[in-house]
Amino acid sequence: MSSPLRVLVLGGAGYIGSVLTRHLIACGHEATVVDDLSTGHAWGVPDGVELHRFDVADRARLEEVLPGHDAVVHLAARSLVGESMERPAAYFRANVGGTAVVLEAMEATGVRRLVFSSTAAVYGEPESVPIDEDAPVAPTNPYGASKAAVDRLIGFAAAAGSLGAVSLRYFNVAGAAYGVGEAHDPETHLVPAVLAAAAGRAPAVRVHGTDYPTSDGTAVRDYIHVTDLADAHVLALAAIDRPGHRVLNLGNGAGFSVREVVEAARRVTGRDIPVEEGPRRAGDPTVLVASAKRAHEELGWTPERPTIDEIVADAWAWTLDGPLDGTPAD
Repeated sequence: MSSPLRVLVLGGAGYIGSVLTRHLIACGHEATVVDDLSTGHAWGVPDGVELHRFDVADRARLEEVLPGHDAVVHLAARSLVGESMERPAAYFRANVGGTAVVLEAMEATGVRRLVFSSTAAVYGEPESVPIDEDAPVAPTNPYGASKAAVDRLIGFAAAAGSLGAVSLRYFNVAGAAYGVGEAHDPETHLVPAVLAAAAGRAPAVRVHGTDYPTSDGTAVRDYIHVTDLADAHVLALAAIDRPGHRVLNLGNGAGFSVREVVEAARRVTGRDIPVEEGPRRAGDPTVLVASAKRAHEELGWTPERPTIDEIVADAWAWTLDGPLDGTPAD
């Protein structure tokens, strides 16, 4: 294992942040969480981990908390594609403006190691799949555009100074680990939406678009288990040993359509899952499937939970264990 790090996790009370914080600790590191709890949950922060509740755009507060930390993992963001189509300025202000503040605060306090939560949405409608990091960046929605802008910003910041940074471009994250799963309001992610219908907490799962040019007419996505994602962050932190900026995709390299995910959920749960068909959502690409070859070569990262059934099974266990509001059972 690499030397223990003290890591400031921005957005650490959200779904991914809560799992990552626990994984950092399990790997021998220390963690502190910053989250404004606008979408995160205080219960997502592990016992014994300090939580500072404020927006990452508050530079003064960041400069109070940052000293003594070796690295930052920046997960805090607005991340709803549909909402971004309606409120593009808010997404750029939060995602680009917030990250600019983070970079300024890191520079002022001498923290030089950053892992950033980017997204496959930067690629838009890809010219070919699987998508590698050299694919054109052509986002089709403001969320993806704001993340692409942040990737560029981090690249410029690294070139201008002593920052060492990795942007991890996630594909679709799902599953549960360390007793934590997805608990969004509203829930826009497919796997928890399907399982809510399986559990009787929703009347049906809504399929957004059945006329895509795919084998069954529904959009295709690459799903990655949240634990594999957390492991990639730990490896990325350890790999930053000099100034510069790297961009790495994280995915399994296999695509599943919406209908295939629903069928996987039916297999895992043994339950019938009602489906309601609706029109496409604005800004949704047809197919997003990753090439994660570079992450394997540069980080030594290989997903250990690549099957859609395993991802869904872990999420289903979480769905059954947690009460209706998503709070973990005692």
